[in-house]
Amino acid sequence: MTTKKILNKICATVIIIIIAIILYNVIGGYRIKYDIENNGKMTIGKYVSQGIIYVLLITISYVFLYPLFSMISLAFMSPTDIINPEIDWIPQSLYFGNFKVSIVVLDGYKALFNSFWFSGFLAVAQTVVSAMTGYAFARYDFKFKKLLFTLILVSFIIPVPLILIPRIMMIVWAQGALDTVLLGTVIPQFTMALLGQGVNSAILILIFFNFFKMIPSVLYEAAKIDGASAMEQFWHITIKMSFSTIVVVFLFSFVWNWNETYVTDILIGESIELLPSQLRIFNSIFDNRAPEIPGQGGEARISEAYKMAATLLTMIPLFVIYFIAQKQFVEGIEKTGITGE
Repeated sequence: MTTKKILNKICATVIIIIIAIILYNVIGGYRIKYDIENNGKMTIGKYVSQGIIYVLLITISYVFLYPLFSMISLAFMSPTDIINPEIDWIPQSLYFGNFKVSIVVLDGYKALFNSFWFSGFLAVAQTVVSAMTGYAFARYDFKFKKLLFTLILVSFIIPVPLILIPRIMMIVWAQGALDTVLLGTVIPQFTMALLGQGVNSAILILIFFNFFKMIPSVLYEAAKIDGASAMEQFWHITIKMSFSTIVVVFLFSFVWNWNETYVTDILIGESIELLPSQLRIFNSIFDNRAPEIPGQGGEARISEAYKMAATLLTMIPLFVIYFIAQKQFVEGIEKTGITGE
């Protein structure tokens, strides 16, 4: 290994360590608590515990961040940098050609638009249904309540393929009964989302259930005395107090539906081009669209840099959404009781 490659790895390691330390101190990891009885000085035990936590955090961060930095580095490497044995991490210059190729291969703009509206509609449907279901279990008593709630939780434990088989049988039966085509369209997945059977709907219902249980019952009793109907109580008390929780559930649902390819590919197939689905079959798409790649003359050869650039393009929208709704997301996580506290 050359000196330059060693320096590149050292730089990458230092960067990861710095990020780990920033996460440790800023995002809410272990915070130093001064002992008033010791005049604000840290004891030896606290130094040791802090050091152990730093080591664990840096190790875990390295395991998770190393592949991410490797992907980002490779995505910005030119063909010359890739075959240069002297370059391992840091490219000589930022090269955006890989992203141009990836956009052509993935049909990026169309696939991005399709992914947004598809995941967005499913997330809205799941959020609304999960909120109403969680509210019903949290505020009302009815027959077989415990049994139904248990079945909802069990549905999350059962492997997806086992649940998907009877669903496909029902869809095929519905196609015959309605004399229409359902498989290969978005209708089955939207229907499942509206019936509380979307991607990880059980978790979303549980999040709402935990939060709604924390709302004081006296608020509903006071509203009932004032003549508010059940729907008015749900809207003016429950919904208006749970905005941050709704944001959390929506983001969870959006990300899960965005990344879901197994069920989507079976139920929808190739009728809609979605970024994650396109990424899964990147190699075959690349061969078909090689003549369309600019500057390659129809003889383009697939490269790992193209794949990494395509993967990064698929991840960027999720990062953008998170940073936009970061404040509400953190507040919702603290309120929903899913922090383990």
